[in-house]
Formats: sequence, C-alpha cells, structure tokens
Amino acid sequence: MKNSFRLIFLVFLVGLLFCINTPNFVLGQSYSDSLKIDKEVKDLNSEIDDVKEKIKRLEQQQDKYSEAIETKQSEKASLNNQLSILENRIAKAELDIELAETEIERTELEIQKTESEIKNKNEDIDNKRDDIRDVLNLLYKKDNVTSLEILLLNDSLSDFLSEVKYIEDVNDSLKGSLDGLKKSKEQLEKEKENLAKEEKELKEKKVVLEDSKEKLESEKENKFYVLGQVKDSEKEFQRLLGLAKQEQEAASADIVSLEKQVRAKLSQLEGNKLEFNDGGMIWPVTKNTITTYFHDPDYPFRYIFEHPAIDIRAKQGTTLKAAASGYVARVQFNGSSSYGYIMIIHGDGLATVYGHVSKVFVEEDEYVVQGQNIGQSGGLPGTPGSGQLTTGPHLHFEVRLNGIPVDPLDYLP
Repeated sequence: MKNSFRLIFLVFLVGLLFCINTPNFVLGQSYSDSLKIDKEVKDLNSEIDDVKEKIKRLEQQQDKYSEAIETKQSEKASLNNQLSILENRIAKAELDIELAETEIERTELEIQKTESEIKNKNEDIDNKRDDIRDVLNLLYKKDNVTSLEILLLNDSLSDFLSEVKYIEDVNDSLKGSLDGLKKSKEQLEKEKENLAKEEKELKEKKVVLEDSKEKLESEKENKFYVLGQVKDSEKEFQRLLGLAKQEQEAASADIVSLEKQVRAKLSQLEGNKLEFNDGGMIWPVTKNTITTYFHDPDYPFRYIFEHPAIDIRAKQGTTLKAAASGYVARVQFNGSSSYGYIMIIHGDGLATVYGHVSKVFVEEDEYVVQGQNIGQSGGLPGTPGSGQLTTGPHLHFEVRLNGIPVDPLDYLP
C-alpha cells in the first residue's frame, strides 16, 4: 500500500514537472486560446511582410526620383529644367509622405504582434506559477516525513537511497523550472522595452510626416509662383535668374564689407568692446519647420548660388527678434519687392542676417538687445522685401563667423 502510494506520487510529480518544462504545453491554458493567439501572430506576420514589400518598392521609386533630380541639377539652368526639378521634387516629397505612412503602418503592426506575444507569455507565466505552487505543496507534504520514517517505510537501504535521490532530482527539476520562469520574465521585460521604443519611433515618424507635408506645400507654392512670374517665357526666366544672382552677390559683398567697417569703428571706441550673450543665441522667430537647410543640396536655385542660411517657415508679417545683442550694421529695405534684409554685428566675431523682411523697426548704427523686435518677416511673392524667385513666406536666417557663413543650427538652442 505504501509502495503504491509512493509510486502514484512519483508518477504525478514526474508528469507535472514534464508539463512545466514542455514549451508547447501549458497547464491551465485553453487549447483554443493558444490556437487563437498563434493565428493572430501568424496573420500579423503576413501583413508585416506585405507592408515591408511595399516599403521596398517605394524606396526603389525614391532612388529613381533622386537620380532624376540630380541629373537635372547638373544641367544648364533653363525654364523647362527648373520646372522639371520642381516636379520631381514634389513627386519625391509625396512619395516620402507615402513611405512615412507605410512605415508607420508597419510599426503599428509590429506593436500589435509584440502585444499578442506578451499576452501569450503572461498567460504562460501565470500558469507556470500555479503549477510550481502545486509542486511546492506536494514537496512540503513529503518533507514532513522524517528520514527515519522514510527508512522504515522502505524494505531495504537501497530503496531508501533511491527515494532520497528521487527527492533530490525533483528539487533540481523544480529549480530548473524556476530558472525558466525567471528567464521568461526577463524576456517579457525586454519585449516591453522594445515596444516602448517602437511607440517612440512611431511618434517621431508622425512628426517627420507632418514636416514633409509642409515642405511639399512650399514646393507647390514655388512651382506656381515660377509659372506665374515667367508666363512660360524662357527669356523672362533667365532675366529673373540673373536678377536673383545679382541680388545675392551684392548682398553678400555688402555684408562682408560692412562687417569689417563696423568692427573697425568699434575697436577704435574706448570701452566699447562688443560682448556676446552669455546664453548664446535665441530663435529669431518661434522655433518652427526648417524648409531649407544650410547649403541644402535640394535648394531649388543651388546651381546659381549655395544657400548660406536656413529658411524657417514663418507667416507673412511674423515679428522678428534679434537673435543676440549687437549693433545694426545694415538695413536694406526700400518698400519695393527687391530683396530686403537686416544685418546685426555681435561679439566673438559673429553676425546675423535676417532676409526677406517686409517691415523694419530698427535703424543702422542702433544697438539692439537680444529678443528685441527688429522687423517682420516676408517672402510672399511680389510683396516688399521678398526678392526675386522667392520660395514663399519664410525667414532667411544667416549666421556669419568672421564674415564667413556658418550653419545657424550650430548656434541656436
């Protein structure tokens, strides 16, 4: 009778521990629930594969548009050439948006898949915890029998030693199950962390998408403006290109020359050493979308001159603030549509230029403090201070170090 009880106990424990250590079998978990989760993960994997294939096709189209743009930019400037560049840039921008949306879709599917797998692991951990508790209860009952009682219950010393060995094996198996549970928990935490990263990437991609949409609108505005100005006339287009180049060269030469003159005057004035702001520069307009970067390879008129600034999206008439304290060296503005700008000299060899101004509130030789209102932004085609071939309302913001243009983003917070 006692031997029979011992045999039943042994068979039960071995079977229970076998179930705990078998990865594809979970005690207490419904078989239909397991199949449902497996099918859900399988379906999501299939959807993810389809989306990845779509992303691959979109990336191939992107490469084609990039090659077309690069080819046209290397050719001689002409009306048809310029319009072709704009059309390709708009098409590429629309493709960028579609690609961003598709990548967001893929990320959302990956998140759903991860959540399903985490749910499955949670159920697995809960069931294993229950099973291990049952084993512990049985071992506790077994441990209440003293070694002397075990020896008396066995027919021989050999049987006694075998049972002791069996109990040791059960304890080792239990330890292995507990270690497995610990690893499952660690894996679960890692997947939760990955899920959080996926969610963060998704939010960042949404921001990029909105930025792409804004840039696309700017490109469309530029295309319509060019068409409206030249009225399909190659001669008129070349005339505007020439004027734009002259404006840029004249402004650049004027800025370099004036900076030297102003700094020379300041150096002669005793006690008037120009100090730079301890806290660095501030944004001249509210930090916003940058539509064109410093020396941007996608700048529409790069074949005429490099873009020595960043263009910050700003509505027509947005208030401009001095990025740092300093002396106003130049106010180039006469109320016409020719290029208008303000230049301020700062300490540490720095100067800032604010282009496409539609109004000015300061005068040359005036000292301004950081954050002071100095004018209003412009850039709307045909309005005061917009200049030739403007790309729409924005602030053209330059930072110069010892007269040489540098990337403003290196100085802005």
